[in-house]
Amino acid sequence: MTTPPTRLSTPSPLSRPVEQQGRFKNHAFVQRAGFGKTLQIFCKMLFHKPRSTRPVGEIPVQRLTREQLFVAPDHSVYRLGHSTVLLKMRGKFWLTDPVFAARASPLSWAGPKRFHQPPITLDELPPIEAVILSHNHYDHLDRQAVMQLADKTRYFLAPLGVGDTLITWGVDASKVRQLDWWQDTVVDGIHFIATPAQHFSGRGLFDGNQTLWSSWVMIDGSRRIFFSGDTGYFDGFKRIGERYGPFDLTLMETGAYNVDWPDVHMQPEQTLQAHIDLRGRWLLPIHNGTFDLAFHAWHEPFDRIMALAWERNVRITTPSMGQPFLLAAPERGRAWWLEVESQPVEEQLMS
Repeated sequence: MTTPPTRLSTPSPLSRPVEQQGRFKNHAFVQRAGFGKTLQIFCKMLFHKPRSTRPVGEIPVQRLTREQLFVAPDHSVYRLGHSTVLLKMRGKFWLTDPVFAARASPLSWAGPKRFHQPPITLDELPPIEAVILSHNHYDHLDRQAVMQLADKTRYFLAPLGVGDTLITWGVDASKVRQLDWWQDTVVDGIHFIATPAQHFSGRGLFDGNQTLWSSWVMIDGSRRIFFSGDTGYFDGFKRIGERYGPFDLTLMETGAYNVDWPDVHMQPEQTLQAHIDLRGRWLLPIHNGTFDLAFHAWHEPFDRIMALAWERNVRITTPSMGQPFLLAAPERGRAWWLEVESQPVEEQLMS
């Protein structure tokens, strides 16, 4: 049996996910493509994806070692790629949506391929106190990574049903904690609250929405961090901000958006508004820079969110992969993606 989470309070039924006939639903209507539209998008992905969806140069990666991590201060934050973020809190390490695979796909030979190697390997990672999962899509839940992490991870925190998947894969059930929206659990004095998101789930043709998706709130004393997972823009951000904000840092989805799926991923304008709704102090864009999951240029999410943040006077940080962001001494980082696109032609041909 999984360890039951404790509930901070009893939310109203309207704030909980809708479950009908074993499948979860968002509260708001979510536009989903029919079979024909889905097939059209799939074919476009395979045969007509613009060249600009992949970088022409090499993505800068700051290599990490276990020794560096052990001596890093608390509340150090490291992007390892896509939505995989390593956090250090209370002298221990916490990992979101670990994906280390070469492709975000059920197939090892096909599907979106990584732009860069992770800054640290799975073997080199220090012991992980908890892995925090947002949902079960392949670019967020990497089975091989989970199995390699299982022995060095104390807990896996997951939305309803996702933990059952882990147990089926062989993760010790005593390590798995599954949460409904607005439920919380405490690990080493840190509160983790599974909060609503507007998305969907599924890893195959017939398991759509059988498991829940969520965002996460992390509270470590006076420090508060929000992890969006995958989500469209919805009024839940305001409720989360009112209930748990302000946040020192929001790790916000900014990428893989498209007009053909407007309700389950955010345009950069919506990402910025969600950060404001959450009452965030610093915004760190994630879900970009590692896989080509849409038709926009790979660097477009950075360009757009940076411009919007400057217009609205929002503090934004864009560390390169592996570069630390310190809550105690926050810095904006640099526009490293511009350097990738401006590499000399000879380097582009060699990369």
